[in-house]
Amino acid sequence: MLQDLENNFSELEKKILLLQKNYKNLTERLSELTVEHEDLKKKYDEERKRNQVLAEEQKNIKLYSAISGNPEHNRLMKNHINRLVKEIDFCIAQLQNSGL
Repeated sequence: MLQDLENNFSELEKKILLLQKNYKNLTERLSELTVEHEDLKKKYDEERKRNQVLAEEQKNIKLYSAISGNPEHNRLMKNHINRLVKEIDFCIAQLQNSGL
């Protein structure tokens, strides 16, 4: 009877040690993955910003192309001019409302 208890206790102790080892390994892995996640988040933000810059450059290139007379981008140029006119009209209306 005592021998059975000792064997059970010994097995239980082994299992506890194994669980502690697994817990330590998992916490280390969690730390590694947290660092990796932060790195990937930074890279994602950098790429997103780079993508926005490239999209703005592409928009400007199309606009410059339209200004230079490229018939493919005439519609873009007309839309851009219309937006500018609306902005100017809005500014004029604000100036008139402020009494200047």
